[in-house]
Amino acid sequence: MVYITRIERFNAAHKLWVADWTDEKNLAVFGKCANKNWHGHNYSLHVTVKGTPDPVTGFIMDVKKLSLIIKEAAVDHLDHSNLNLDVEFIPKGMQPTTENLVILIWQRLEAALKDYPCRLHALKLWETETIYAEYYGE
Repeated sequence: MVYITRIERFNAAHKLWVADWTDEKNLAVFGKCANKNWHGHNYSLHVTVKGTPDPVTGFIMDVKKLSLIIKEAAVDHLDHSNLNLDVEFIPKGMQPTTENLVILIWQRLEAALKDYPCRLHALKLWETETIYAEYYGE
């Protein structure tokens, strides 16, 4: 089994906030992420697929095609958006955390890759240079 990773980037704003909570509780739980005027991140999405190399091309998947799939399924919807308001595949009321985003992106990519010989293995979604969420579809 061979694993190959494609990295794509996007920029987005969000706010972590529970409407039923007081301002004080939101700030205590979410800190700067509860900024009422939103805040943004430069995300880095690492998509790893796995498979057996094709005997002719040597590819488990053409990474240029993988890039297009990632962009169509996720990045084009997320880039320069407000994650709380603009992205149709983020359910209303769901906190747009890195943890929730990586699951939603997985669902979209898994569906988009269903007709390819490789399979989705892992996603890493970096929110900052020191924080990322990793997901294996479990």
